[in-house]
Amino acid sequence: MTDVADHQRKATESTDQTISMPFGLRVKLSAIMFLQFMTLPVWFNTIIPYVKTLPGGESWTVWCGMFIGFGTLASPLIGMFADRFLNAEKVLALTHLVYAALLTACFFVRSPALLFTLLLLACFVNMPGWSLTATIAMTHSTPAAFPHIRVFGSLGWVASAVFSVVGIRLFGITDFDTSPWIFACAAGTALVTAALAFTLPSTPPKARGTPMSIVDAFGLKAFSLFKNPRFLVFGLLLAGSMIPFQWYMNYNALYLKESGFTYLTLTQNLGQVGELAFMVALPFILKLCGYKWSMVLGIAILAVRYACFYGSVKLGCPALDFCGILVHGSVFGFIIVNAQMYVVEVAPPELRNQAQGLTMTLTGSAGVFLSVTLFDRVLAANVKPDGTHDWATPYLLAFGISVLLAILTALFFKPASRR
Repeated sequence: MTDVADHQRKATESTDQTISMPFGLRVKLSAIMFLQFMTLPVWFNTIIPYVKTLPGGESWTVWCGMFIGFGTLASPLIGMFADRFLNAEKVLALTHLVYAALLTACFFVRSPALLFTLLLLACFVNMPGWSLTATIAMTHSTPAAFPHIRVFGSLGWVASAVFSVVGIRLFGITDFDTSPWIFACAAGTALVTAALAFTLPSTPPKARGTPMSIVDAFGLKAFSLFKNPRFLVFGLLLAGSMIPFQWYMNYNALYLKESGFTYLTLTQNLGQVGELAFMVALPFILKLCGYKWSMVLGIAILAVRYACFYGSVKLGCPALDFCGILVHGSVFGFIIVNAQMYVVEVAPPELRNQAQGLTMTLTGSAGVFLSVTLFDRVLAANVKPDGTHDWATPYLLAFGISVLLAILTALFFKPASRR
C-alpha cells in the first residue's frame, strides 16, 4: 500500500474515533488559524477599489492584483528557514510583527507607488504564514483533526468583515472598505497573531544541522519533487486551476462595487460561511473521493460559480451572484486544502515547510501572475463608456477555462506516493 493510500486509510479510521488531542492545544491551533486568515482579507479584498481612490491609482490596479503572487514567492525561502534554523512558531511570530509594522505605515501613505512597495513587503512576510500554520497544525494534530482546525481559518476570513460593519455602523466611517482604516485594523490583528504564535507548541527544524547547498539556502529544494512526473502534472494542473480561481479573489470586489453592493468585504466573505461547514466534512469527502476526484470536483464547482456570475450579468439576477459566492468554500477546500494535505503525503519530513511553501508558490505566484495578466487584458477590452465594465465576456471565459481544466485533471492527474 502506498503512503498516500495508507494516509487515507488512517484518516478514515480516525474519523470514526474520538480525536485524542488536548483541548488547550486544539484551541491554540484553531485560534492561530483564525487570526492568520483574518489578517489578509481586511485589506486585500478591497485593495483595487481602494487604490482607484488615490491620485494616479488607476494605473496601479493591475499591479495590486499581483500582491499574493509576489508575496508567495517568499514562501519556500521562509519555509527553508523554518526547516533548518528556527522553530516554525517563532518564524510565524516574527514575520507577523514585521507585517504589523508595514501595515501601520500603509495607513499614512497616499502615494500608490509607495503603498504598492509597502504592501508587497507585507505580503512577503505574511503569505508564508499560510504554509507555516498548516505545518504547525499538521505536526501537532491528526489527519482527521486538521480540517476541523483549518475551518477556523475560514471563520477568521469571514470575521474580517466585522471591521467594516463596525466602522460604518458605529463610527460612521463612510466607505470603510475603501479607506485607510483597513490597514489599521489588519495591523492590530497581526500583532495579536504574533503574540499568540509565541505560545504555540514547539515545532523545531527537521533539517537542522544537515549539509546545506545554495539550492537549500534559497528554499528551492522542494522543487526536486517535480522529478516525479505525477507530481509535475499535479503542479501544472494546480497552477492552471488558479487562473480562474484567482480571478475571483482579485476582481470580484470591483465587480460587486460596480453592481451596486455596499458592504464589499461582508458580501464577498459569505463565501467563507459555506466553507465553515465544508471544512468539517472534508475528511469524509476525501474518504469517498480521494485527492484526484476532490480536485476535479473543486474545479468543476469553479465552473458553476462563473456560470452563476455570467447568468447574473445577462439576466440581472443578484441571487445568482450570491450562489457564485457561496460555493467558494467547496472550491477552496477541494483545491487548496486538498493540495496542502496531498503535498504533506508526498514530501519527505525534512522538506515539509518548503513543500508547503511550494504549494503557496503554485497557487499564489504562478496562478496569480497568469490570472491577472490574462484577465486584466480581458477587462481592459470590455470597458463601458461610463468607466465600468461589461463582465459577461470575462465570466464566460473563466467558465470555459474551468471546464477545460476539470477535464484535464480527470484525464491526467494520478496521485503520487512519497519518494
